[in-house]
Amino acid sequence: MAEFLRFNLLFLFTLTISYLLRRASASYAGSASSIVNPAKVKQISWSPRAFVYEGFLTDLECDHLISLAKAELKRSSVADNLSGESKVSEVRTSSGAFIHKAKDPIVSGIEDKIAAWTFLPKENGEDIQVLRYEYGQKYDAHFDYFADKVNIARGGHRMATVLMYLSDVEKGGETVFPSAEESQRRQASETNQDLSDCAKKGIAVKPRKGDALLFFSLHPNAIPDTSSLHGGCPVIEGEKWSATKWIHVDSFDTIARDHTNCGDENPSCERWAELGECTNNPEYMVGSPELPGYCRKSCKACS
Repeated sequence: MAEFLRFNLLFLFTLTISYLLRRASASYAGSASSIVNPAKVKQISWSPRAFVYEGFLTDLECDHLISLAKAELKRSSVADNLSGESKVSEVRTSSGAFIHKAKDPIVSGIEDKIAAWTFLPKENGEDIQVLRYEYGQKYDAHFDYFADKVNIARGGHRMATVLMYLSDVEKGGETVFPSAEESQRRQASETNQDLSDCAKKGIAVKPRKGDALLFFSLHPNAIPDTSSLHGGCPVIEGEKWSATKWIHVDSFDTIARDHTNCGDENPSCERWAELGECTNNPEYMVGSPELPGYCRKSCKACS
C-alpha cells in the first residue's frame, strides 16, 4: 500500500512539473520577457555612443531567428548613395532575410525587449534583418544613416542600431568602429589578444551568442555622428549569424511624410521654437528643400 501511494505521489508530481514547464514555455514564447537588467550593459565608447548587453537574447530566441531566416536567405545589398536604390556590392558579401514584426510570439517578445532597452518606440524600427556570414564574408566600414533623400523620406535617418549576435564565431566576424574613442574603463579591463587584425584597427566587439550591441548613428541634436563608422570584419573560422534592428527618428510604419503642406509634425514644435531650437537645431526643425524638417511652421520656414 505504501509503495502504491509513493508511486501515485511521484506520478502526480511528475505531471505537475510537466504542466508547469509547459505553462512557463507558453508564457515565455508569448512574452519573451521584456525586462532588462542594466547590470548586464557595459559602455564601450562614448563617441559614438555604444553599449553591449551581455546575454540580451536567450539561446531559444537566437535559434528561432536563425530557423525563420534560413529558408529566405538572399544576397545582401546596400543603398546607393545617389538614387537610394538597393544594389548588390562587394562592400557587403553576406546573405540575409527580413523577419516581419509580430511574425510570431517570440519575435514580438524580442521587439518588446529592444524597445524596453533603447527607450525607442517599436513603430520607429524596421523589420529585424537576420544575416549569415560564411568564411571570408564581411561588411566594409559604413554608416547606418543615409546619404540619399529617398530612404530618409520614411522615418527619417536611422538614429540607432541594435545588432544581436545569434552565434559564436571561432575567429573573426567582429564589429569594428575605426573612428571611435575608447572609454578609459574599457581600456583598463579588456585586451585585444583574441581579435583579428581587422578588429585591431579600432574599437571592436567580438560576436558572442546572445549578446547585443547598441550604438547611435546620430548625435542627440539629430546631426549624423561620423564616429559611428563601423564594419563587420571577415569571418576567419566558423560561421556568423546576427540580427539587426535599425531604428529611425520617426515612425517607420508611416510610409512617407507629405511635404506639400507646411506644418508641424511634432506637438512640441511650438515650445521648441520658443526655446530657440529653430536656430540651435535647424536640421531637425527646419531641414532643407530636399529634406524638410519637422517643425517648419513654428520656425516660420514656410514659403
